[in-house]
Order: sequence, then C-alpha cells, then structure tokens
Amino acid sequence: MSRRLAAIAQGLALALALALVIGLLSRAWARPAAVVRVLMPAPFADATADLVAAFNRSHRDVRIAVTRGPFETEAVSDLAISSLLLGDSPYDLLLMDVTWTAKYAAAGWLEPLDAWLGPEALAPLVDGARAGNRIDGRLYRLPLVADMGLLYWRTDLMDAPPRTPGDLAAISRRLQEQGKVRWGYVWQGRQYEGLSCVFVELVSGFGGQWGPGEPGFGLASPAAARAAGWLQQLVHEGISPRAVANFAEPEALQSFEAGEAAFLRNWPYAWQELQRPGSAVAGRVGVTTMVAEPGVSPAATQGSWGFSLLRGSPHPDAAVAVLRALTGEASQRQLVSRYGYTPTLQTLFNDPELVAQRPQLPQLRRALDQAVLRPLNPGYAQLSDILQRQLSALISGRGDAAAAMARAGRESDLLLRASGQELSPRPQEVGA
Repeated sequence: MSRRLAAIAQGLALALALALVIGLLSRAWARPAAVVRVLMPAPFADATADLVAAFNRSHRDVRIAVTRGPFETEAVSDLAISSLLLGDSPYDLLLMDVTWTAKYAAAGWLEPLDAWLGPEALAPLVDGARAGNRIDGRLYRLPLVADMGLLYWRTDLMDAPPRTPGDLAAISRRLQEQGKVRWGYVWQGRQYEGLSCVFVELVSGFGGQWGPGEPGFGLASPAAARAAGWLQQLVHEGISPRAVANFAEPEALQSFEAGEAAFLRNWPYAWQELQRPGSAVAGRVGVTTMVAEPGVSPAATQGSWGFSLLRGSPHPDAAVAVLRALTGEASQRQLVSRYGYTPTLQTLFNDPELVAQRPQLPQLRRALDQAVLRPLNPGYAQLSDILQRQLSALISGRGDAAAAMARAGRESDLLLRASGQELSPRPQEVGA
C-alpha cells in the first residue's frame, strides 16, 4: 500500500513538474517578439531581403521589419528626418550614407554603439571602411558595405591606364582623333551629390583638400582652382561631352557601356553592369584609382553605407543584435557574391572563392586604401550645395575656375560662421 501511495505521489510530482515546464514554455512562446524596424534605401532593402527572411526564420525572440525607402539617397534622409523631428521615430535602425553621420550625431538622433560593440568594433575592417563612423571619438555607425569612386578604362584601347590628368587628356585626344571613341571621359557632372564626389577625388589628386585647415574650407586654394579648371577644360575641349553637365551615374555608365568613351568615373557596382550580355565593352574593362598630379597620391571618394541605432529605440539590445547580424561575415559574403557589393571585412578581400567570382576585389582593396572622406560636418549638405552650384556653372561654360572656387570658399566660411562653427581645424573623427 505504501509503495502504491509513493508511486501515486511520484506521478503527481512529475505531472506538476511537467505542467510547470509547459506553462513556462507557453508563456515564453506567447511573449511577443521584439520587432526591430529598419529603414533602408530601396536597393539595399531588396539586396538584404533574403538575409532578413533567414534571420526571422532562425530567431523567435527578435524579428526584423524593413521599410523599403526611396531610391534617391537624399529622399531617404528626408524620410528619416521627418520622422525624427516628430520626436517618436518608428525606426530602430537606419541605413545611413557616410555623409549623414555628423549631422545626425550633432542633432542627438543617434545612440553611440560603444557600450555594445566595444573599442575594437572597427578592427576587422579595412582601413578605408573604418573612416567616417566615429564622431568626437564615439562610434555611431557600423558599415554594411564599402563604396569608393573608381576610374574604369578600356583594356582593348590601351595597355595601361593613365596616372595623371595630363595622361588622361592626351590618351583621350589620340583615341578620339583615331575615331576609336566618340568621347574620352564620361563622369557625373549634374548638380547633385555625385558632382561633389567627383571633385573631392580631384582636389586631393591636385594636392589639396576639401575641409577645414585651409582658407575657404579648402576651396579657396590653388589646388581647388586647378581641379575645377580641369573639369571645365575637359568639356571645353570636347574630351567630355557637353551633356556631361546632366550626367549622373546611370547616364555616364550608359555612354561607356555603349562603347562611346575610353574612360568612366563611377562606383564598384558599375563593374557588374559592364559585364552583362549586350554590353559593348564586356570583358574589355579595367578598374583603377582616379588620376593625380605627379608626386601626389590618387584618391577615391569614400561612399559607404552603414547602420546606426536611433536614440529612443524601445529595444536597443535587439536592434544591435540585428545590426551585428546584417553586417557580419555571412551577410557580407552573400552581398558580394550575389550583388557585387564591396565588403568591409579584411578577410573577404583575399577569400579565394569570392575573388574567383569577383576578380576586381584586390583592386577595390587598393582603392579603399586611398579612400578620402567628404567633410565630416553637420552642415555638409549645405556645404556640398555651395560647391555644386559653382562647379555646375563652370561645367556649363560660365566663369573662371579660380574666381568660382574663391566664391565657394567665402560662402562656405559664411555658412560655418552662421552656424557657430570654428574655421580652424578641429578633430572630429577617428578612423579606428
């Protein structure tokens, strides 16, 4: 009898324990997952769709909800800012262009990532991808992909690419005179951010810089005048078409892809486009850095995209977990392999499997080593607009380069003074 009672008691205890476990599991399963809402430009939302779906399948407690933003870079920023100004943004993470970081950090819209990622967060990245993520020593952004300006050249028309502005112009004239190309060089001359990217490479290649440390924020300098004058001369001499004043990336790419030009300035994505069936230059394209004057290092505009944590996120821990996953090695490997994006992790540039698929990776790494930033300044958008307006007038054939750059320098100084900023150099960003 006592054994029977003991068995009954043991069975009841097991049943109670099982019920307790089931109850705990039920409550855990019933607990709603933290939904991390991410705003991305449309191309990145499309490219990461499989990565997001895979994350959601493998995580029960965290889910990613992506808002597919506009295609245009500034339109995405406008959408993000309009929500932030309301004081209760619907987003936890924002995929940001590198030029936004200073403005968003100064406005108090970003949460520093140091507490989650630690002081060595950028150590696995190539040097060129480390820049632009820290403002005043704090980490506000972790890159998803790298991007840099490149010079594409026709390997069937020359044995080696030009290294100086004079070389590029001379080769272009010779090929045009021989009837092998209609244009020597196509680039982004429209009055928009792409024109500023073109200029930052050239002013560096002519021995100057755009930013603090020189009069007129670096624009009222002989180097800036020579860089702007060279662009104007390209159009004046017919090396670049007059229509380049209306070219953005797609128009320049289309002209080069059709076999019309010997040289193209564009971003890494163009490589894959140029190899597609129907391209007149498929298999006949090389890639290198922009030209520079003798004795001056070439430069490549750094144009990466990275994730930032928006202040006020209701679940920052979950948001950082998503940020880690989307910028990790597996994610970057897929973005490189499927879509031709440029990675940020050092290990991937020498990965045999990826290099076999993307043979330009070693050259992209070399270009990243020459990466230069546009000014890290909260008023960057206004500073860029000042530069664009002066350059656009020159490209359209109006004005003198030195006078135009002097005006751009004066207007830049006025803008900085009006916003209470010092005109002397002030450290803002630490690469690593």
